[in-house]
Amino acid sequence: MKNLPNTLYLSLFCALFLMGTACSVDDTQEVTRFNNLVIADEFDTPGSPDPELWTFDIGTGENGWGNNELQYYTDRPENVIVEDGVLKIIARREAFKGAAYTSSRIVTRAKFEKTYGRFEAHIQLPWGRGIWPAFWLLGGNCDEVDWPLCGEIDVMEYRGQQPTITHGSVHGPGYSGGNAITKSYEIPNDRFDNGFHIFGIEWGPSYINYYVDDVLYNQITPEDVSGEWVYNQPFYILLNVAVGGSFVGPPANTTQFPQTMLVDYVRVYEYE
Repeated sequence: MKNLPNTLYLSLFCALFLMGTACSVDDTQEVTRFNNLVIADEFDTPGSPDPELWTFDIGTGENGWGNNELQYYTDRPENVIVEDGVLKIIARREAFKGAAYTSSRIVTRAKFEKTYGRFEAHIQLPWGRGIWPAFWLLGGNCDEVDWPLCGEIDVMEYRGQQPTITHGSVHGPGYSGGNAITKSYEIPNDRFDNGFHIFGIEWGPSYINYYVDDVLYNQITPEDVSGEWVYNQPFYILLNVAVGGSFVGPPANTTQFPQTMLVDYVRVYEYE
């Protein structure tokens, strides 16, 4: 399951092509290849996530972590555990400290932060209305400046009610929330909850390239954003499964719980 990624990406492959429409010039991105591994968590040691790399965001945050989310994030093994060679982040429907749901959010804040490189994770996603898993990065200066001045890079963001579609976005000053710079990728003849897929970015001083498996489907550059380009500083990694919130809406009565995001590995490669 932990094979190294295929770095022979196709520069003319894009989401529009996969849906049967020819790519335009604007959908053509320059392929990059970063191969020098900087750090990796293969999730081979059972128990809590490696404390040398990960810590936890706990609670409900301000205004549901700024998104009207419904879960209480914990560090309990019921919500986050490494076992069977994978990290499991588990969203549950249960009353807990005033919330109706629990889940977990792990972060590398103050433990691992990096400017540029390839950030990738091998993930099998959960599914169901109101389920909101994400693999993303935040600027390491978030404690000093308000979001979105710190910048946010969403490597993978997904609505559980749309199990064939994932999203790659950036949020910054003048282009955040519903005005984020974003693009979607629809997987052909499959669903993201059926198996593991590689979600990654290759990030340099003047671009962020977005990949799913061996498909380069999006590139964002300073010319694409409507405000300041804030992606020239160290960012840290976050993995979480939210329940409800402005991006997905509340769970339906038919949404099944628990829902689990499985993470086979997280790897970061040096910018070259």
